[in-house]
Amino acid sequence: MFEKILIANRGEIARRIIRTCKRLKIQTVAVYSEADAEGLHVREADEAYCIGKSPVAQSYLNMERILEVAKESGADAIHPGYGLLSENASFAQRCKQEGLVFIGPSAEVIASMGSKLEARKTMKAAGVPIVEGVETAVNDSTEAIEIASRLGYPIMLKASAGGGGIGMQLVENDEELAKAFEGNQKRAQSFFGDGTMYMERFIANPHHVEVQIIADYAGNVVPLFERECSIQRRNQKVVEEAPSPFISEETRLRMLDASIQAVKHIGYVNAGTIEYLVDAEQNFYFLEMNTRLQVEHPVTEEITKLDLVEEQLKVAAQQPLTFTRDSIQKQGHAIEVRIYAENPITFFPSPGLITALELPAGEGIRHECGVEAGSAVTPFYDPMISKLVVWGETRAIACERLIQALKEYKVEGIQTNIPMLLKTVTHEQFLKGQTTTKFVEEYYLPQLTETK
Repeated sequence: MFEKILIANRGEIARRIIRTCKRLKIQTVAVYSEADAEGLHVREADEAYCIGKSPVAQSYLNMERILEVAKESGADAIHPGYGLLSENASFAQRCKQEGLVFIGPSAEVIASMGSKLEARKTMKAAGVPIVEGVETAVNDSTEAIEIASRLGYPIMLKASAGGGGIGMQLVENDEELAKAFEGNQKRAQSFFGDGTMYMERFIANPHHVEVQIIADYAGNVVPLFERECSIQRRNQKVVEEAPSPFISEETRLRMLDASIQAVKHIGYVNAGTIEYLVDAEQNFYFLEMNTRLQVEHPVTEEITKLDLVEEQLKVAAQQPLTFTRDSIQKQGHAIEVRIYAENPITFFPSPGLITALELPAGEGIRHECGVEAGSAVTPFYDPMISKLVVWGETRAIACERLIQALKEYKVEGIQTNIPMLLKTVTHEQFLKGQTTTKFVEEYYLPQLTETK
């Protein structure tokens, strides 16, 4: 096992990794920007180094400075967390060149899944169902309109290098497509340095379901069940749960089998997630692969009683998995909500000073929090301040605990999305487990109009 690990991240995920490392008696190295000098992860790590100014481009995305700190501190490995450099193939390759273990898959695998267009081709070759669409880049709006005439509207226009909904738009006709193509292409080029666009047939009111996998260097692949992540705003998840209340056991088994096929086909090693769209008839289609630990990994930990960070470290140290698909059983139900510093109506970020913070406590309640009273939420980073995770023997019990915990959650000094979350998790559609990716649009936003 490793003696010292540098954590190339910040906030709650850095603290999450530090917690596991402390339990395993592994030394930790934190990195921080000027804005995060008083961050909790800085205090909790064994060592901490400033890596630059507040903007991510000058700190958390500064590969050379992070590698410099890793060498200076004597770290054996780097854990990238999620976001930032976690799916950067160049960073994974640079770690390897510097003799550092990148705790994640190989640079080659990251690159192969980083392009959504290439990932579609790869999954199709692996025998994983994909949404009907194109297998090559669409060059301009004229070509896009020709393709749409064959596929039929509505169409999803997507950026191959996209993420978080950037470069993605639903279009209903030729006129909309012509306008959308150039704008989304420019946006993708600006955000990702890659304006490659492609198109897929639109799946109406789908569920967003993903499968957590872990794979080792010996070729063992274990799927750790699925997570329902359908409740989203602006294509960002806000509520996740495991297992999915929507899919049948037959669909679950087929989805797990497909995920194993995908992972073995690309030679994937470490933790990763295969994401799917599932239609009303429970047909599922590959959406994308996240080659890292997911924000919502705690709900999988709660129902499997595994520590996924620990398993990541063991795999990266080339230790074989100590469990099999058959030995891991689902235990109860877990739900996670992401608490953001944002206006609960407009969803715009709400930076500022947190003057008071009281976290609810009780049976089945877990927190992954990156702040404390006195912490500043800055405009430099994602405004997620914490994750509230609940577990219960049944989904009904988990829902009860979640609702009570949200009512007791106290944050002062900034706005949060807690009112939005309470409206969501007390809605009859959520309580019945019948939420699609259109939930916010169909149920939450109309509630705002009704209560004005």
